[in-house]
Amino acid sequence: MESHWKLFLTLVVVAVSCYAEASIPKHMNNFIEVVEKFETENPELDPVSVVKALRRVAGLESPFIQRYLGVPTANFTLDSKLSSYIMTAMAHEVTDGGVENGVVFTQDGTTVALSPLLLGIEAGLQSTTPEHVEGIYPLTLGNTLALSFLYHNSRSSETQLLGTRGCWNHVASPEVYTLSDQPSLATDAMINGGIDGLILGLEIASPNSRPQKLSELLRSYYTHRLDERGLDGAPRLISQMRRTNFKDLLSVSLLKTQVKSSMARYGELHGEKAQENFDALVNTGIEELIHTYATCPNIIARCTWGAKPFIGSPSYLSLPVSYVILHHTASPSQPCTSFDACAANMRSMQSYHQNTNGWSDIGYNFVAGGDGNMYEGRGWKWVGAHAYGWNSKSLGVSIIGDYTSRLPSSSTINMVRYQFSDCAKSGGRASYSYILYGHRQVDSTSCPGNSLFNEMKKWEHFRVREKVM
Repeated sequence: MESHWKLFLTLVVVAVSCYAEASIPKHMNNFIEVVEKFETENPELDPVSVVKALRRVAGLESPFIQRYLGVPTANFTLDSKLSSYIMTAMAHEVTDGGVENGVVFTQDGTTVALSPLLLGIEAGLQSTTPEHVEGIYPLTLGNTLALSFLYHNSRSSETQLLGTRGCWNHVASPEVYTLSDQPSLATDAMINGGIDGLILGLEIASPNSRPQKLSELLRSYYTHRLDERGLDGAPRLISQMRRTNFKDLLSVSLLKTQVKSSMARYGELHGEKAQENFDALVNTGIEELIHTYATCPNIIARCTWGAKPFIGSPSYLSLPVSYVILHHTASPSQPCTSFDACAANMRSMQSYHQNTNGWSDIGYNFVAGGDGNMYEGRGWKWVGAHAYGWNSKSLGVSIIGDYTSRLPSSSTINMVRYQFSDCAKSGGRASYSYILYGHRQVDSTSCPGNSLFNEMKKWEHFRVREKVM
């Protein structure tokens, strides 16, 4: 494990303050409060000066960053406690034990690295040409991906290209985030932060869209609470819309060019001349990036929603499956529109399935919330317990709520109908010609409710089958 993380030490400035970590949780809401206090103590600083000051405190002043953003020079006031917290919160590193620092948990259930987020915002704030934000791609995603691809190229059996995820020690008061998969320099948090930096940086590049305060920009993006309409009634520029906005904004050709350029520079430094290998590697990596962060919905891991362990040993699906079975939960009967509510629903269902039904785990493979997230139940690999006689050859997908006489939100329907379906097919988890059934078509039940069943009849993979009586 130790050797896997050594390269991170060349990419980060390490700053540790045990006192700050213990007193202020690593949550985006807490970081915003710190930024707000800094702004209050330094009212003369405009937003670009504030973000430059934060970068200076965190020590993010490498030649690569200075090439695009310059050297921070503003004078400011900052007490030692806040200074220590900012350094710890913004300086990204992964320790030898796999603990990822420089990341925070967000209200929408994702984990975000602060450095690429704030670098993207700074690039947008200091841009003079909204049509071309200098450095926005290399600062947010390009350099991170280039280094990760090169690292993977030299250790392909020991690493993954991108997207290494992890688990917090405690979601309610997050302090320690430990990676739980093969290492990658482009962790899930780094990519989330880079995507948010790209979205916000491009948004605020226009003078008419500049925020009055950095804290206001972060608060409006990360702390919006959905009403009963879910994402159907939400504004465009919020973190819950991250993947939709990324898909709309991404210039694949420009990102590839930036990544290849960075890889070539690093390759020359290390005697690597095989440009054709870079081309193939970049194409594969960007394809995986698009699949994971633009095609697929955001999938909340079991450890994030607080799952209990599987009881016993799971059986494994043979992928790709030929069937997807759609359910509604019925109970909980109301849609959930926040991560906290949906995670609580998941814990409640798992408890019922394990303790009352006597099952090994929550029965569904995946559950769709009304908050824009899919929740991992038994996941892609484990056989579910959702449709007797069909579990070993299908994925069971449920939508939280009772849909006997009403429909889920349009955004939830689209997430299951399009995003999850495309994700399953392009990821090799479901056949491209898979058949979609409602639970009532394979068992004696009214699930997934009359309204949802009538709706799913319009979906591409739906097939008629004799109702089980």
